Amino acid sequence: MHEDNELPSGGHADVRIVAATPEVARRVAEVVRRCFASTEQRSYPAGPEGGTLLHLSVDTTQPAGPAGSWLESSESASEGRRPEEGPRRDGS
Repeated sequence: MHEDNELPSGGHADVRIVAATPEVARRVAEVVRRCFASTEQRSYPAGPEGGTLLHLSVDTTQPAGPAGSWLESSESASEGRRPEEGPRRDGS
């Protein structure tokens, strides 16, 4: 995990998951890990009311499974569109 004022290196992202229970946080992290190469997750108490805060870092330059095919299709679908137009509402 990087300090708040430090950006991850190119192609990497820090992911923060906040959930009511550790099991829910682990389930979400598992989905992310199936899509991207990632570091070992680190979990912490989310706050005085309970819950779990889970951090992991992912390498988006090594997409796997669903992310690989989704990234390829989203890149080809966005060609020719300006960034300010944003994503299409029809899901493509």
